[in-house]
Amino acid sequence: MPNTITRERIAAAETRIRPFVRHTPVLRVDMADFDRPALDVDLKLECLQHSGSFKARGAFTNLLERPVPKAGVVAASGGNHGAAVAYAAMRLGHKATIFVPEVSPPAKLDRIRGYGAELIVGGARYAEALAASEGFAEKTGALQIHAFNQEETLVGQGTLGLEIEAELPELDTLLVAVGGGGLIGGIAAWFAGRIRIIAVEPEGAPTLYRAFEAGRPVDAPAEGIAADSLAPKRVGEMMFPIAEAFVERSILVSDDDIIAAQAALWDRVRIISEPGGAAAFAALLSGRYVPTEGERIAVLVCGANTNPAKF
Repeated sequence: MPNTITRERIAAAETRIRPFVRHTPVLRVDMADFDRPALDVDLKLECLQHSGSFKARGAFTNLLERPVPKAGVVAASGGNHGAAVAYAAMRLGHKATIFVPEVSPPAKLDRIRGYGAELIVGGARYAEALAASEGFAEKTGALQIHAFNQEETLVGQGTLGLEIEAELPELDTLLVAVGGGGLIGGIAAWFAGRIRIIAVEPEGAPTLYRAFEAGRPVDAPAEGIAADSLAPKRVGEMMFPIAEAFVERSILVSDDDIIAAQAALWDRVRIISEPGGAAAFAALLSGRYVPTEGERIAVLVCGANTNPAKF
């Protein structure tokens, strides 16, 4: 595990970003309300965070811990990271340029533009947007803020683990959706094995699942309904040793499972979640994760950047 992603550093980052991020609520639900066996589950509603996802934590940590040049900041994103960087740059008075692939949904593009960033759309998938952003950074000197493979990003997302532990000190298990792994990497670094952490990924984008099989980050498919947020080519090199040490396993869910979880969250508790944000709940709702008797479970609902008209 990288010795720079420490609990002490995460705690310091939490203090630093606290004026700029929301302390998001926890909602306790009974799975009987979702036509499942009775079980109390805590939903951590990070979908209510500024910019619509947990990504604001890593964005602010980057901008507050790293010197920002006159050229501003640049990021590649499926949408949520770009929105978060654009929002943080707006709040802190920096210029932001955001590269996104063509798969990014209009709701996320509108949010990025709304925060005043320059938006550049191109390439079929995240990897192409990332390459374009790297070229831009080299040409202009802008500070590149990686969505997941960056120390400050991991540290910032780890503040969510700190917040969850303060709210749910008796927690046994936390279900977390995975794309590039910045979120689960930061959270796992915070808990450091003190609770069970379960990764959840779409079947069409099994980045951590494939990495666990291979023993290292490897390319995986980048398809499915959550491709805009959970489908980079591979997990980050920085997070993988943390995941190997502290993430129990990865569970795959289908697109139909994710759609059903989105619908259930809206129908039963009036929570709007994008596909990636609902993926962790999909593992529980679909029965792909089966809790043990008495297990105290929390599920991270991590993003809500979607068109609410569909609900």
